[in-house]
Amino acid sequence: MKILIRNLDRETTEQELQAAFEAHGKVQSCDIVKEKTNGLSKGFGFVEMPKPGDAKIAVKSLNDTMLGANKIRVKYAENKAESQAKPKID
Repeated sequence: MKILIRNLDRETTEQELQAAFEAHGKVQSCDIVKEKTNGLSKGFGFVEMPKPGDAKIAVKSLNDTMLGANKIRVKYAENKAESQAKPKID
């Protein structure tokens, strides 16, 4: 299950992010999104956890908690295909 983490401290490393989620179960992958030009963090990232139960606990436990100098926001990532298929309401 893919999880979106927003409001990351720009100094947070992928290892720190992964360690926070591993406290709640196995982490399949962990990526912090970075600027192409300078390689600096954009302040958000994704974690994938293979077990939905572990992911649910991680989202509940880590949302609105401090990681580094920032309070992070954690939620399930939307599938791009699903979000593009939703009709826009004007």
